[in-house]
Amino acid sequence: MVISNNTLWPHEKNINCTNYAKMNIKSESEASSPKGTQVISAICKLLVFCKRMSSQPAHSTSSAMSRHSARIIAQTSLDAKLHADFEESRSSFDYFSSVRVTDTTDGDTKPKADKVVSSYLHQIQKGKFIQPFGCLLALDEKSLRVIAYSENAHEMLTTVNHAVPSVGDHLAFKIGSHIRTIFTDPSTAALHKASGFSEVSLLNPILVHCKTSGKPFYAILHRVSGGLIVDLEPVKPQELPISAAGALQSYKLAAKAISRLQSLPGGSMERLCDTMVNEVFELTGYDRVMIYYFHEDDHGEVVAEITKPGLDPYLGLHYPATDVPQAARFLFMKNKVRMICDCRANCVNVVQDKKLPFDLTLCGSTLRAPHSCHLQYMENMNSIASLVMAVVVNEKEEEGVSDSSYLERRKRLWGLVVCHHTSPRFVPFPLRYACEFLAQVFAIHVNKEIELDKQILEKRILKTQSLLCDMLSRDAPLGIVSQSPNVMDLVKCDGAVLIYKNKNYKLGITPTDLQMQDIVFWLEDRHKDSTGLSMESLYDAGYPGTLALGEAICGMAVVKITNNDWLFWFRSHTASAIQWGGAKHEPDEKDDGTKMHPRSSFKAFLEVVRRRSLPWKKDEMDAIHSLQLVLRNAFANTAEKDANTKAIHTGLSDLKIDGMQELEAVTAEMVRLIETASVPIFAVDVGGFVNGWNLKISELTGLPLDKAIGKHFLELVEDSSSATVSRMLELALQGKEEQNVQFEIKSYSQKSDSSSITLVVNACASRDVKENVVGVCFIAQDLTAQKIMMDKFTRIEEDYKSIVHNPNPLIPPIFGTDEFGWCTEWNTAMTRVSGLQREDVVNKMLLGEIFGPNAAYCRLKNNEDYVNLGVVLNGALSGHDSERVPFGFFSKTGKFVECLLCVNKNMDGQEAVKGVICFLHLASHELQQALHLQRLSEQKALKPRRALAYMRTEVRSSLSGVIFSTKMLEGTELDDKQKNLLRLSSHCQHQLDKALDDTDLDHIIDGYLVLDMVEFNLQDVVTASISQVMKKSRDKSITVLNNVSRDLNRDVLLGDSLRLQQILSSFLRTSVTSASNGSQVSVSANLTRDSIGISVHLARLEFRIMHSTGGVPQQVLTEIFEENGEATEDGIRLFISRKLVKMMNGEVQYLREAEGSTFIISVELAIANRRQSHG
Repeated sequence: MVISNNTLWPHEKNINCTNYAKMNIKSESEASSPKGTQVISAICKLLVFCKRMSSQPAHSTSSAMSRHSARIIAQTSLDAKLHADFEESRSSFDYFSSVRVTDTTDGDTKPKADKVVSSYLHQIQKGKFIQPFGCLLALDEKSLRVIAYSENAHEMLTTVNHAVPSVGDHLAFKIGSHIRTIFTDPSTAALHKASGFSEVSLLNPILVHCKTSGKPFYAILHRVSGGLIVDLEPVKPQELPISAAGALQSYKLAAKAISRLQSLPGGSMERLCDTMVNEVFELTGYDRVMIYYFHEDDHGEVVAEITKPGLDPYLGLHYPATDVPQAARFLFMKNKVRMICDCRANCVNVVQDKKLPFDLTLCGSTLRAPHSCHLQYMENMNSIASLVMAVVVNEKEEEGVSDSSYLERRKRLWGLVVCHHTSPRFVPFPLRYACEFLAQVFAIHVNKEIELDKQILEKRILKTQSLLCDMLSRDAPLGIVSQSPNVMDLVKCDGAVLIYKNKNYKLGITPTDLQMQDIVFWLEDRHKDSTGLSMESLYDAGYPGTLALGEAICGMAVVKITNNDWLFWFRSHTASAIQWGGAKHEPDEKDDGTKMHPRSSFKAFLEVVRRRSLPWKKDEMDAIHSLQLVLRNAFANTAEKDANTKAIHTGLSDLKIDGMQELEAVTAEMVRLIETASVPIFAVDVGGFVNGWNLKISELTGLPLDKAIGKHFLELVEDSSSATVSRMLELALQGKEEQNVQFEIKSYSQKSDSSSITLVVNACASRDVKENVVGVCFIAQDLTAQKIMMDKFTRIEEDYKSIVHNPNPLIPPIFGTDEFGWCTEWNTAMTRVSGLQREDVVNKMLLGEIFGPNAAYCRLKNNEDYVNLGVVLNGALSGHDSERVPFGFFSKTGKFVECLLCVNKNMDGQEAVKGVICFLHLASHELQQALHLQRLSEQKALKPRRALAYMRTEVRSSLSGVIFSTKMLEGTELDDKQKNLLRLSSHCQHQLDKALDDTDLDHIIDGYLVLDMVEFNLQDVVTASISQVMKKSRDKSITVLNNVSRDLNRDVLLGDSLRLQQILSSFLRTSVTSASNGSQVSVSANLTRDSIGISVHLARLEFRIMHSTGGVPQQVLTEIFEENGEATEDGIRLFISRKLVKMMNGEVQYLREAEGSTFIISVELAIANRRQSHG
């Protein structure tokens, strides 16, 4: 599969990831530029994060993130190795022999592998070649003098096509040249102005002309550390140059395609993708356009495609995750459009000033040359040119890593829109900009489809719960396998087995009875503490009998009902569900396996998934666990069930009586609130007759309640609004509730200045207990005064300024732009709302500089709001009428302003659109007052945080002195015992330092904390934990025993040792506190080995902290497992410790027995591929 951002590799392989942090530190140190523009340093940070995550287990759904992290590390290493193999062998490169490399993990080969990866990442960041369709200049940002240039710059800038320059008018071009010697005076002024722009990319493209030749170029600017990169793309003679900058002009090129996407009904991802490829195909003229979707396991699939006749289709093809390297994916998150004009063209070298102390990075350049192996891949598949657009969507909540140190917070690369051409093809930058905007609009619709799928899944879960109860009501528990529907209808699978009373009940494709017996034995041996788990590959999970099962049984989900009863689901390998999407999937056709080609890549993917099933989704596992709980209850005896049923019915009867009384009280209160509400509220029945009319709507219309009740609502609205209201009523009675609908209702008041009242209404369908619609309730906002003022503004052009800038509070906030996107209007009300003066914003770019998701004057919440604003503005510029849309931004003071936005086209005397005028409709005064009170409450909550910050600063200051003293002692002569005590003190100091960093406990509670990954010795952690309770234990004459076997010290563990130390010391302290004077507290540990694939070894550690007498108070135990705002000191500490245990894929249990009570703490860590030396 050819993706034009970086090298593409056609296979996936597990690679050992130990000691990866060292390599990443090295690769970062080689990146000489320290600023955020160096995206590859961010890749290295991601790899460090993945290194930490990869130590978590791979045998359950809770470890999806750790599996993904391990894949990122493995893929990056494989990307680097294949790239190095290709560079070394070139024409003799053997594709499959490089892919099928044997993984080596010995110490001699690791430094070499680390060096290869480091070199690979450095080459991506510091590449010095560009494509020849343009030329490049790098300027010193302060002096605007040349510090680097491409070798083709002189020829491209000075060659004259249509005119001969004046005699002696030659271009003085060298390092140190000023741009005024290269470009005309207006062009120099434009570049100088752009250099002072905070978000310089918003101005792209800038039309410039060469001083000697007069040739026009598009200048595409972006900042890097130490300079300004200027990509210069020639404007073709047949092109009409776009002189204006920004998204507004580029939008016009894609307006038709965007309108088509906006008009699509929701509910079909396939229809959305098919429409997208058709629109891009028509817009760009490429021979092939396809959408490449990344599955949850990172492998790719072509889900939509359109081609010119005669090309082989790729639709339906799947590819291994390594086909799009991790470095390429990171670059796509930053540079969302990438073009390769001619894969056969010779790349051009970039000459850099030798005095510069660092190498410039070209990662953000539109001209950046692709890697040689990627060019070879393109040529092999006869794709000479390509254009790729990134589709970036919101991250799933349960999988998102909310940490600002990673590139796109809560964003992920959903897929790519890929265009191929069989001959060289150049797409001008304005059209590429339009494609980027189109891809952003497409991504918003993809997000909506994803959210819709989530809702469907939630409904499916609810339906599944009903299905479970229905199954168990018939012949429980055998009804789930003997009747229809059965357990195979619960989740997608190829077979299921119920083991009940030592007998196997089978459905579909399953193992034999002997194989089932062997699987159960293996589960009891390797996963004895688990009551349910899932795995995509029995082979990767380490089941020894995998080969005997064959490819028909690869994935498994299992739950344990009792000690002897089990329920299994089985899935076949993924490849069985994969089909070639075109005509060339014939068994007798052969490919050259040594070459990189899509069909070879597809076969490599089949090889990867041959022993792997489709992943088990979260909703499927929820349904499985629900069935497990129901089945356990089903084993209770009949008499007990009858007694429970009778008790339940009695309780329900009592509840029904109490519930009716409570419902009557709630209903009465709700009616009172509606009648006295400060906003207009009215209601109609299914026939459209008014049956509700509150005081506010009576005041507005002058129509009292007794005269309004019984009238048909259409009689009360103006004739011009009848069609709108009829449609809204019709949809609401069908259960479709429209929002922000504007219409006019008649006024019956003699005092009113207007003959009608303008309302913006939200419809809410009223339903009975059977969910039937019995009427419609309308909640309205009165816009009459604003509409009068807006009408005056529209009609009286000569009074424009006096109306717009009138401080009268009835004048709404107004701002406007010209046709190029520069702000031309910002009235007094807008200043009052935003905190920005008119002179601060006029002549600034409205999109990006004034309103934007990042460093804008009025910051928007996210990129989706930014794209939606662009769509609305551009729609008005194109002459389309705009409806009110929800809008919000942060003012200069940080206050979030929530409102409705109305955009109108601004016409000149010849009825041509010369810009747009935007009106904001703000929330009512009552709502703003409520929001103000909420903010005051939040500010009050900040006071304890300030006190905590002061205490943290003082403690850290004292701790710094202790650490310094410890360091000084390390330099003195000490015996072994003193050195051990010093090391013990150091462990405790580091733990305290770590705890002081926990400024946001919600970060830990919500599972967003990133755990460290260091090598450590288990005995050091246990000893340091015990030392923290020794003073308290001696005060109570309690003996603390360390029963951790010395055999466990042979393995070097990988994980967050300080967090583990924090966990153990917390539970030890509680045990010592709860134990009786003179008793004992003991600590023991047990280690069970596991693995991810072949080379990554895991350890499941189980600690038992036992105190022989006494017991932990029930209140503290409750606080461990339930969040409580009024929790005790012990409860808070143990609750946080349990959250840390959960982040290590573990759990906490408390066992109370006659001989004593025990905390059982289980965690999962990685095992380093070396052992401690004991000598």
